[in-house]
Amino acid sequence: MKERGLVEKLWREEKYHVLLHSQQYYNDIRQRLKTNISLTELEQLIHQALLLSPSTGSVINAYDHMWGYFKTLATEEEKRKAQDLKQRHVADAIPYSTLLHYLAILADKYHVSYLQQSKVLKK
Repeated sequence: MKERGLVEKLWREEKYHVLLHSQQYYNDIRQRLKTNISLTELEQLIHQALLLSPSTGSVINAYDHMWGYFKTLATEEEKRKAQDLKQRHVADAIPYSTLLHYLAILADKYHVSYLQQSKVLKK
């Protein structure tokens, strides 16, 4: 596989992981992807982003982005549970790993391969 293909594959796998940690790095990387970014540069930027602790805002932002894959597929019960988990996380009652676990279950149920390949849901 050519380097550009490896860059795109790595970004597909890591983009929501980066977004979970930092909207700024996510935006910066997206801009850099419009150029000839090397695989090494991308790996370094991703590593730097993942060193940052996720904030409640960044977690909810990433969760909402990933939830978008299910909003037309999910049952009413799944939608209610998604909202409840989100509210409970904002209230600091559950860790963000609970949100990610729920999204991973839905990705498997609805065969959303893009999310199934995302490293953030493989934890």
